[in-house]
Amino acid sequence: MGSEDFHACYSQEAAVVPPYVAFAIRHSPGIWDYVKVHADSLSVDIITSTDYLKFKETLFDEDWAKDENALEIDFGAFNVGIPSLALPSSIGDGLGYVSKFMTSMNTKGPESAKPLVEYLLSLDHHGEKLMINETLNTVGKLQAALLIADVFVSALPKDTLYQNFEQKLKEWGFEKGWGESAERVRQTMRILSEILQAPDPTNKEAFFSRLPAIYKIVIFSVHGYFGQADVLGLPDTGGQVVYILDQVKALEEELLLRIKQQGLNVKPQILVVTRLIPDAHGNKCNQEMEPIANTMHSHILRVPFNTEKGVLGPWVSRFDIYPYLERFSQDATAKILELMEGKPDLIIGNYTDGNLVASLVASKLGVTLGTIAHALEKTNKNRPGQYESHVAFTMPGLGSSQGCVVFNLLPSPGADQSIYFPFTEKQKRLTKFQPAIEGLLFSKEENDEHIGFLADRRKPIIFTMARLDIVKNITGLTEWYGKNKRLRNLVNLVIVGGFFDPSKSKDREEMAEIKKMHSLIERYQLKGQIRWIAAQTDRYRNSELYRCIADTKGAFVQPALYEAFGLTVIEAMNCGLPTFATNQGGPAEIIVDGVSGFHIDPNNGDESSKKIADFFEKCKGDTRYWHRMSQAGLRRINECYTWKIYANKVLNMGLAYGFWRQLNQEQKKAKQRYIDIFYNLQFRKLAKNFAIPLEGIKPAASTETREPKKRAPEPKEEPRDSAPPAVEEKTQATRHVFSANKFTKIDNDIFRNGSLLMIISLRCKCLLIVPLIFFCGITGRKLENQKKLVRRFIRCQ
Repeated sequence: MGSEDFHACYSQEAAVVPPYVAFAIRHSPGIWDYVKVHADSLSVDIITSTDYLKFKETLFDEDWAKDENALEIDFGAFNVGIPSLALPSSIGDGLGYVSKFMTSMNTKGPESAKPLVEYLLSLDHHGEKLMINETLNTVGKLQAALLIADVFVSALPKDTLYQNFEQKLKEWGFEKGWGESAERVRQTMRILSEILQAPDPTNKEAFFSRLPAIYKIVIFSVHGYFGQADVLGLPDTGGQVVYILDQVKALEEELLLRIKQQGLNVKPQILVVTRLIPDAHGNKCNQEMEPIANTMHSHILRVPFNTEKGVLGPWVSRFDIYPYLERFSQDATAKILELMEGKPDLIIGNYTDGNLVASLVASKLGVTLGTIAHALEKTNKNRPGQYESHVAFTMPGLGSSQGCVVFNLLPSPGADQSIYFPFTEKQKRLTKFQPAIEGLLFSKEENDEHIGFLADRRKPIIFTMARLDIVKNITGLTEWYGKNKRLRNLVNLVIVGGFFDPSKSKDREEMAEIKKMHSLIERYQLKGQIRWIAAQTDRYRNSELYRCIADTKGAFVQPALYEAFGLTVIEAMNCGLPTFATNQGGPAEIIVDGVSGFHIDPNNGDESSKKIADFFEKCKGDTRYWHRMSQAGLRRINECYTWKIYANKVLNMGLAYGFWRQLNQEQKKAKQRYIDIFYNLQFRKLAKNFAIPLEGIKPAASTETREPKKRAPEPKEEPRDSAPPAVEEKTQATRHVFSANKFTKIDNDIFRNGSLLMIISLRCKCLLIVPLIFFCGITGRKLENQKKLVRRFIRCQ
């Protein structure tokens, strides 16, 4: 391949190490090449991904780059017999891809469906069998019984309740869970019959979505102050709290609906597990259990950070909590088993710390794991996104990794539509807030809540609401507005965020941004055209604020340099506000540019402010244009970004991957032991480097808030197939795996079979929920080379 073959390709990045420049060349989604170009001769050579990573490492640590024993992680040897993507078109449809793979496994003869029969036999709730019993313990018996049952159920009136014919089905080997009525039972049985006779991915997904297998869910969100009141704006505490609370409500509603459809009398249970903070300073974060408002079966469970000296009292930054997480995971596991009287059915993690704890607990209990990676970005035609960018990556001093990432792109969660609803729904408007909002926007006096004023209140308002930190780029928007005279003549600017007095902030970055805001207001003489409102935390009043801005025929602007989440974009669009949002990150997925809103480039203020001005100019000439964009934004939300869509998809993925987990367990166990090595020798060593403060340690007994219930027996540890691994400090197994004189045993166990590392990830960056499967190791190293890598790793430690 010559240099002419790369002329139409996309270069993600380059590394300059004279006399060479190395490029990462992206032909199309998922298809990469790496080349180096000689600066003098302009000769082009294709290089391997490993060589390209060495170029990058040289820029940071030349000694590491040249070290032949530097750690390299490559899972290629484990993936024999495991599906690996070949087409870029499969990117973003991991669940569909896995469903196709599972379907193909069912076409290899009558007994190929035996794993599905065994899975159905394993379903129960508190010891009560569901779906089928041992009478139907073979594929043939199940097929025959389904045919008989179909004839019987089809003859019944569609609305006949299950209990009226339950005994007859039981005689044939069927148990509860097929449906609440004859029609629902018939539909479910026919889907299964079709799967057993002529399987296809669509039917497979539909059948799993009906299974009675998820009732108890645990959600981990460890850092910050997790509470329902008086916490927003505290350190490390923001939109993720609102998001998780809304998530819980949606999941509980969907669980209750499914339980009813399944014809069962089961109570769901959801626990949000977070840290108990004894020094909570006026909120409930020092309370162990707290019911979640507007739910019947969901609670916040707070578990303290225990140390050898006692319980840690004060808040700890999310960057400094890693030394506490292993003990936290152990304590949380015990509490979960006690409160749920057994294992949960699905565990979901949030952020790095919550995902780490979730994976430890899920691995120990053998439960399906979901991870919400709040700051990862989707692959598309023009942008690799973080998932694809990390197909091959390096961390000098730690190691490099190569593999292929496959994930599911799904509609994101939305805003609470009982709070954030369109401004046109006059009968629902929260009129009690309107007098206060009128003063907030238009009063001429300045006070602790607002400064600046709007001299011409007839003009539309462009509005933004965010923290005052650099990445949110609020000062950038202010400068765009100040520079663009045409925009200033068309609209007023309202900003909600931060303090006015920098001395009130404890964050150096926020203090600098506050000072910059004052400077920009003076430099561009914005008094009379800008209203700066202090940070607002009342969701109900904020929702009415969005709608009042819509009454002025204004717009919402989200100018962040990078926005991982995009909750305010969803809120604004829900309220009917035309929205301009950054093209860097989540909002680029939420908005279809020019159709349901507008993308703006945060790095090109002149272009962005011109785009906003052009919109309002066009609205002056065509009064219907504003309404068309408002309605288009609402349609986009209702099609893709509601909590009901989100909850339905999450549960469907949890059910499908619950079955996937049961397949090829021996293969997966081999890779899991390999992962144990990296976790124990790398992460744990790094975590121990954090200093644990001695001040603020309280005796453990000080956090006891109630008499403990009788604890359920702890289940046996199941085969590990989630990542990273569960770690049981100083267990016999750990001593065995890391014993230098038993390295041959490691070889035999790890390399006996290939294995798939599966992470079911529920991705929430850009409000996109994504189950993620890592199919790692497309480089195809031979088995012996893989053994050498492990030996090299052991030597490096």
